[in-house]
Amino acid sequence: MAAFYIGAGINHFLHPAFYEQMIPPYMPSPAVLVCISGICELLLGVLLFPAATRVFAAWLIIHMLIVFFPIHTFMIKSYYEQHDPKLWIAVVRLPLQFILIWWAWLYTKKFR
Repeated sequence: MAAFYIGAGINHFLHPAFYEQMIPPYMPSPAVLVCISGICELLLGVLLFPAATRVFAAWLIIHMLIVFFPIHTFMIKSYYEQHDPKLWIAVVRLPLQFILIWWAWLYTKKFR
């Protein structure tokens, strides 16, 4: 799980335009938000390694994933309206959030 979030965080800096286009227009400064979310994912991934911070990091990951829900719903709406062939990817990503939340929740129980 740590490697997953570290990799995702790094990817925000390697491909920022990919993430910026996901930001709904009502959210300010997409580039800044992508940078902040990348830092958060990277940091939380690192915090999963030490036993002392693992549960805390897992709870923060759960909260972060909940905060991402509006972005995923915006993507679905946007792709649907644009008849974008990537709509199926956006639709799959939304339930994937629940799986990722469940995975992080396991870390809150497993390492107490």
